[in-house]
Formats: sequence, structure tokens, C-alpha cells
Amino acid sequence: MCRLFGMTTGGPRVQASFWLLDSSVNFSGLSREQPDGCGLGWFSMGDEPVRDRAPIAAFQNDDFAHESRQIISHTFLSHVRYATTGVIDVHNCHPFDIKDRLFAHNGLVQGLDLIDSWLTDVDRAPVEGKTDSELVFAFITAEISRLGDTTQGLVSAVQRMGAEIPVFSLNLLLAEPRRLWALRYPDTRELWVLSPAGGGFGQHRLLDSGSQHLEINARNERIPAYVVSSQPLDDDPDWRLLAPGELLVIDGLTAHSLFPFAEPTHRLLYEDLVGTAALAMHPVSSPN
Repeated sequence: MCRLFGMTTGGPRVQASFWLLDSSVNFSGLSREQPDGCGLGWFSMGDEPVRDRAPIAAFQNDDFAHESRQIISHTFLSHVRYATTGVIDVHNCHPFDIKDRLFAHNGLVQGLDLIDSWLTDVDRAPVEGKTDSELVFAFITAEISRLGDTTQGLVSAVQRMGAEIPVFSLNLLLAEPRRLWALRYPDTRELWVLSPAGGGFGQHRLLDSGSQHLEINARNERIPAYVVSSQPLDDDPDWRLLAPGELLVIDGLTAHSLFPFAEPTHRLLYEDLVGTAALAMHPVSSPN
């Protein structure tokens, strides 16, 4: 199954390389079991969303490692993919970018024709690939535009999908500049958060990549950040598992949780899945 990563400092620009490359359970290492694509998204100095994706595993992708160490931003999303819907190509790799937002998903929904019927041609136009994830994002974006508020639009879209389509898992991350939304829905897959008070941090850009001394100093200088991941990325005891149905809304370094979702009406169980989907969604235990 895929893995999600998100981080925001709420303002200061930092690297995400500790979590992506260097932590004891880092994203590059996790990609050995999620080999069907990787991506890194961030916001430029002008707060425009930027992403780099490739249909290969992160541990094999020199660009992923280089950008993880060199890119600085206040907000990041990353994803390593185990394909369930859509072929292995760049257009099906996360994160996706629609209307200045970044999005990544870990899970599986069915009823894609029904979701597509909810979209106008304008809503559908940014969709490049063939994944359930990107179609879900297009519908969420359409609801945000209709309601004029990101949280309300996200809630409305997930409520409708939970009521009308078969859902195995809708764990997702949605990012705007300095803002992050994290959803665990329902309880099928885990999603964890590390708050600034509990040890969440981002690291500064390296001042001199050729100097080991400066690299160590940079890693020791920590900037408070919220970190969200499909599993704890180190042994910090303050990682918190989001509750089933919890939507965590992070705005700057202020966060609150909402619980606006009923149990999916048409909930898919692991026993309902077949083929690639069953293999990708096989239950595993996350390390403590």
C-alpha cells in the first residue's frame, strides 16, 4: 500500500530531508515495498505549488534524494506508490496539483464512474491520469469551489463519497501554503501525526553540502513543525494515531480536529478486494 507524508512549519522554510531520507523509518527506505512511483511536492518562494514525480521507487530516484536535501519550503507533501488503479506512469504518481493545492491519497475507493458523473467538464479538465485518487481530488476541488472554503468543501466531498460509493480507505493529505489537512477515514489504514510540542520539527537548508560539520549543525537546529505520516518515522513516543474519521486541520502551527463523518454506507473490507488491490491493501502492522 502507498505511504503519505506531509509537513508544515507554518512559515519558516526548511528541508524535509530528515524525514524523507535520514530518519530511522524514512520515505526512501519505505519505497522498497512501495516501488510503483514517488513524488515530492512543495510551495515555491511565491507560494506556488511545485511537484516532481516519477514512476520509479524513491530509493532508485536520484532526483528524489537531491530535491529532499536541497528544496526548502514551509509545507511539503510526499508519496510513495503501490499501484492499485491506473498504470505505472508519471501521470498516476502523487502528489496531484489542482487549483494551487497539492493532494495525496493512501487507500482505495470504487464507483469511479459515479464520481465522474458529479464533475463538470471544467472540473474534469485538470485530471491527467487514471487513478481513483486524482478523481477524488477533482471532486474535492469542485466542492471547495462550490462552497468557497477548503475545510467545508473537503467535508462535503468526503461525506457524499462515504454515503454513495464503496470505500475501503480515504486516508488523504491536502495542502495549501502553510496549511495542511489530514484525514483518516474510516479505520482501515493508519495515519499518524507528530506535533511541534511532541517533537515535530523541520530542518534548515544545508549551508554547505560539502561540509559535514555544517550539515550536522543544521540538523541540530530544529524548527517547530507538524509532521503527518502513514506510520511513525522514528521512535519518538509522541507520535499520535489519528482516530477513525478524524480530520486534522493544521493552519500555521495551530491545529484542531473535526469528526464530521459517518461510517461509510458501502464499506469495503479486505475480503472484498481481488487481484492487485488485494495485494496492495494487505494488512500490515506499523512499527511503534
